Amino acid sequence: MFKKILIANRGEIALRIIRTCKEMGIKTVAVHSTVDRDSLHVKFADESVCIGPAPSSESYLNIPSIMAAAEITNADGIHPGYGFLAENARFSEICQEHGVKFIGPNAEMIRKMGDKMSAKETMIAAGVPVIPGSEGLLENIDQAKGIAAKMGYPIILKATAGGGGKGMRVVWKEEEMEHNYHNAKIEAKAAFGNDGIYMEKFVEEPRHIEIQIAGDQYGTACHMSERDCSIQRRHQKLVEESASPFMTPELREKMGQAAIKAASAINYESVGTVEFLVDKHRNFYFMEMNTRIQVEHGVTEEVINFDLIKEQIKIAAGIPISGKNYLPQMHAIECRINAEDPYHDFRPSPGKITVLHVPGGHGVRVDSHIYAGYTIPPYYDSLVAKLITMAQTREEAIDTMGRALGEFVIEGIKTTIPFHQQLMRDERFRNGDFTTKFLEDFHLKPEEE
Repeated sequence: MFKKILIANRGEIALRIIRTCKEMGIKTVAVHSTVDRDSLHVKFADESVCIGPAPSSESYLNIPSIMAAAEITNADGIHPGYGFLAENARFSEICQEHGVKFIGPNAEMIRKMGDKMSAKETMIAAGVPVIPGSEGLLENIDQAKGIAAKMGYPIILKATAGGGGKGMRVVWKEEEMEHNYHNAKIEAKAAFGNDGIYMEKFVEEPRHIEIQIAGDQYGTACHMSERDCSIQRRHQKLVEESASPFMTPELREKMGQAAIKAASAINYESVGTVEFLVDKHRNFYFMEMNTRIQVEHGVTEEVINFDLIKEQIKIAAGIPISGKNYLPQMHAIECRINAEDPYHDFRPSPGKITVLHVPGGHGVRVDSHIYAGYTIPPYYDSLVAKLITMAQTREEAIDTMGRALGEFVIEGIKTTIPFHQQLMRDERFRNGDFTTKFLEDFHLKPEEE
C-alpha cells in the first residue's frame, strides 16, 4: 500500500481524496497555485507545495512542477482526480518513468479511449454497440455529404479530440452541411489543436446513461450500475441520478455487460465510466469511456454503499477486486452547485463567500471545499459543491433534495441553487419524462424577491 499520495488537483475532489487517504492511513500532499493557498485541500493535507501562479497552464497542468513536488515530498503515488491531467497519457507515462504510481490507467489505455475514433474501433471489435457513422475521420465536405446521404439525416459532426460540446454540430438536412462542417473544424482546431472530425447518426430523444466500472491488474472487471446524466446544459451535466428512471432490469443487465466488455477490451485497470446514448426505444450506443473518477461518483457510492476512491487506490496498489457486479439499493440524486448566475445565462460568478450554511439531516451529503470567507477564483471550474440526497424511492430523494436546497445558503456570489429548486418542482422531471434536450424547453421563472 502507498505511504504517501500527492493529489494533482484542487477543490472538492482533492479534499474528497484526502479524506479517503486519511481513513486508509496514507499521508497526503496537496499541490496548489498561489491563488489557492487558503483552499481547504491545502489545510487538510499533511503537506502542501505551491506549484505555480493562478493560471492552470502554469500550475495544475504544469507537469515538471508536479513531479518536482512529488520528488521533494517522497510521494510514491499521484492521484489526478478529474479534469486537469486525469486523462493525460503523457503524465501517466512520466509518473511511471519516475517510479511514482499514477493512480489510474496506464498511458496506452488512456490513449485508446481518449481518441474518439480509436475508442469506437476498439468497441466495435469488442462487440459493444456503437452509433452508426463514418469509418475514420472525414476527409472533405463531399465525403461528408455522401456518408450523410447514405445514413440519412439528422447526423452529428464531432471533434475526434473533443469534449464539453466543442467542435460538435447537428445537421438536419444537406443544405446545412457545408456551413456546419467548416465551423466544426474551426472550433475543434481552436479548442484542441486538432481539426479532425467524424460523423455519427444523430440519436433523437436521447438519454445520457453511464455505467460505473472497475478493473484490476489481473484482468477482472465488474460494473457498479448506472447513472442518468441527461439533465445537461450545452453538454455540461447539471443533475445526475441513480437508478435511472428510464432503466429496466433487462436494460441494466445488457448495458452492464457491454460496459464490462468495453473495460475488458483494453484490460482496463482502475475505476472508470462507460458512457452510452440510449434512444426512446431503449437501444443503447457507446459514446465514450472516461478513464478517471467522475465528478458524479458520489451518486453511485450512495446507492451501493461503496468508496470508489478507496477502490481506485487499492487497485493501483495491486489489490484484486472481487469481480462482483452491484445493483442500486437506494435512489440518489446529485445537484451540481456552481458559482454561476442562472438568471443571466449561467454566467460565472466568482467572488468572496460572505455567508455559508450547509444543509444536513437524514439522507443528505455535501461534497465541497468552500467556507465563509473563502474567495472563489475566476481561473477554474465554477463547481463549488455537490449536493447529494438519497432515499428509498426517487420521489423521496427529490423531496429531500428540495428540502436540502432550501437550507443551502451561499451569499456573496450567485449560484445555481434557484435553478435546481425550480427543477425539483417541475412535473416532467418528477415524472422522469426527460431527455438530454430537456433544458431547451425548461424556462426559469423570474427571480423571487
